[in-house]
Amino acid sequence: METTSSSRVGTQPADATTAPPATTAPQTAPPQTAPQEHPQLPQEAAAAPVPAARRTAEGYLRADFPWYGLDEAFTGARWLMQVGTGADGSVEHGSTGHGDEPSARGEIATGEKERFAVVVTVASNPLRRSGDGTGVLEATSVSSAAWLAGSGLLAYSWPGQMDHTLRDDWLDQQTEAAWELADALDGEDWSTLSLPVDGEPTVFHYRESEFGWVLAGSTGSGVHLGAYGRGMSAYGIGFSAIADLGAYE
Repeated sequence: METTSSSRVGTQPADATTAPPATTAPQTAPPQTAPQEHPQLPQEAAAAPVPAARRTAEGYLRADFPWYGLDEAFTGARWLMQVGTGADGSVEHGSTGHGDEPSARGEIATGEKERFAVVVTVASNPLRRSGDGTGVLEATSVSSAAWLAGSGLLAYSWPGQMDHTLRDDWLDQQTEAAWELADALDGEDWSTLSLPVDGEPTVFHYRESEFGWVLAGSTGSGVHLGAYGRGMSAYGIGFSAIADLGAYE
């Protein structure tokens, strides 16, 4: 299954304006890092955003880094999802959706295949304070983007014939596996894929499963990018900085 890792930067559920505490836990932890069970990221990290509840751009506008989405070659619907903040309230990451708004049950409930791609933008932060202010978290990295993308895809996945009461256990297990995968981007579970970012060929780590695909890479503009999707081929997409958030309803 897909997921992300070493910089587990809480994932993208709740409200874009009031971002849930999204603490990340990336890679180079200076002395006294907060207990490191899974590099500091809120355990709600795998919660799914609620795309149906339209977000406002307020949280996104507080970020001091550029947001990314699919480039102009994509002509479908675009929508805001969720931003995540650090211990000091600063915006650290967020997601934008493209295509159909996914649901966890997806085609299992409707019989129709959803076609969507979600782009995760993660600020490149060398150091971040822990939630309790007593330590320093690891820097964000490509693994942070991979973790967020992987857990995001899981939140919209529902194995066939699985009882509702069992899905939480499945999701916990798969989220843990996703975390480990994100920490091993050079492993055999990942391949590489070159896609345009602002018109420049960029190498991404890529993997797919029965639930969809996940990819992660870095840009030249100070952010890491993750993406996940289903029903849309990752091979034909490109990314660009969002010039107008108004294009995302």
